[in-house]
Amino acid sequence: MKILVTGAKGQLGYDCVRELKERGFTDVYPVDVEELDITDKKVVDDFINKIKPDVIMHNAAYTSVDKAEVEQEIAYKTNVLGTKYLAEAAKRTVAKFVYISTDYVFSGEGDAFYEVNDKVSPKSYYGQTKYLGELEAMKCPKHFIVRTSWVFGQNGKNFVKTMLQLSKSNKEINVVDDQIGSPTYTYDLSKLLCDMIISEKYGTYHASNEGVCSWADFAREIFKLSRKNIKIHGISSEKYRQYKPEQAVRPLNSRLSKRSLDDSNFNRLPLWNDALKRYLKEIKVL
Repeated sequence: MKILVTGAKGQLGYDCVRELKERGFTDVYPVDVEELDITDKKVVDDFINKIKPDVIMHNAAYTSVDKAEVEQEIAYKTNVLGTKYLAEAAKRTVAKFVYISTDYVFSGEGDAFYEVNDKVSPKSYYGQTKYLGELEAMKCPKHFIVRTSWVFGQNGKNFVKTMLQLSKSNKEINVVDDQIGSPTYTYDLSKLLCDMIISEKYGTYHASNEGVCSWADFAREIFKLSRKNIKIHGISSEKYRQYKPEQAVRPLNSRLSKRSLDDSNFNRLPLWNDALKRYLKEIKVL
């Protein structure tokens, strides 16, 4: 089985490549922007025609949520057109296509867990482009669309690393406490994605580590586990935007129902605080 992994230098792409190799897959093609410009249709078509992958795991994305409000053209080219070109190539070559989406496709209202078929209503341009990417992915018959949230992994920037860095020069930190969701360890998510590609259970899924918390709760657990005496002040999203008015609107409710995983007999991911502990060990904080 030939497997192409885009965004291979990112958090999730890195762990997908690692997991595939651990499972014994030898025909793995990890690419990043240097090897494959997904926004150039001809480049994509030529590359796919040459490799002829059986699976395309599309992790590459424009993920700068705030910058996307300004750099709309770049975000659109990457998240929508890049996905369109890859999905079309996957359809043409009868390959399986995995597209990673986000909780940002929802409005974030209320406190119910979002089901995969609930109304989509993104509040940020980033969320809009990721949903438009979903629509492109759906055009490939053999598609897996996986919405996830609050990812952290070894390779790249994330909230955990930011908090640890801030703790070096701060004893008190303000963190938003009215956004509720589930942190997701890319190591755990990569295992689920690898389970998916050896199946034919196509469709849309929600996948994040089990349990929910606020960003402030997440920060407190980071410092508790890493034994750092940092005081977290929980503040509202509205108040935080006063400090950073250029911020994109983020969903207050990012709870994702895992019923879709259960219905297809895929394993849920472990609890988020267990995942965090394992991650801190991986990056040698513990």
